[in-house]
Amino acid sequence: MINLQNNSGAMVALQTPGGVSSQLDTVQTSMSTGKEVNTAQDNAALWAISELMDSDVSGLRSVLDSLSLGESTVAVASARAEQITDILTEMRSLTAISASGMEDNRKFEAALSQKTEQINSIISSSSFNGLNLLKTDVDGNGGKALTVPSALSAAGGLITLSVDSVDFEGSPQFDIGHRTAITDSASALTALGEIEGFLAYAIGSSAALGASASGIAEQYQFAGKLSDAITRGVSSMIDTSMEEAAAKLLALQAQQQLSSVTLSIGNAMPDTLHNLH
Repeated sequence: MINLQNNSGAMVALQTPGGVSSQLDTVQTSMSTGKEVNTAQDNAALWAISELMDSDVSGLRSVLDSLSLGESTVAVASARAEQITDILTEMRSLTAISASGMEDNRKFEAALSQKTEQINSIISSSSFNGLNLLKTDVDGNGGKALTVPSALSAAGGLITLSVDSVDFEGSPQFDIGHRTAITDSASALTALGEIEGFLAYAIGSSAALGASASGIAEQYQFAGKLSDAITRGVSSMIDTSMEEAAAKLLALQAQQQLSSVTLSIGNAMPDTLHNLH
């Protein structure tokens, strides 16, 4: 006859290490990944919310990249427009002197022609990222403006900002290539009036580009703060508190050690009872 004896103490002691080991695995995974919620199985609701918010953050990062590039494009055009304004200011001074009739007009005309070529060179070389906001055709494909993604819409689309070309190339208000040539005091006065108009156009264009660059920069700051806020929100929901996890890990390790001792005692009890016989 075979006699099977159940060691109930050992059976109880065996159940404890299994539960502790499972908790240890969970805590160790949490500490190694830095997240308490790694899969939908951990917490379905928090996982779903965090995934949506992570998607928003990813979209905002793309928007930030676009805003940074757009700001740089407009800033280049703005700086070049200001440079044109400075040259026109010099041209106005030269023309005003020429109109007095005190100097050789040919020298002034030569200087003005040189500065006109300098302006045309600035207009042609003001491209950034393949876009030139000082030209009639901004992108080489007939574009008249720069479009910059600035935010994510509630429907999942993009909200954009548009910066129009200031068109130093083809605007009738800036027809510097057909400026009146200076030959005498009368023509110098006519040219002076024209240059005053060119200067007013350049100042207005520079101001418009500067305002657009400032607006894009402000939107960049806002999008960056929004991205940071969402990231903090996700972190507060699913990230591991390392201090709490470390304390829990130590407690579980202590329980595991105690469970091992308990199991050893439970296994030894039948032998002890047997020896008593």
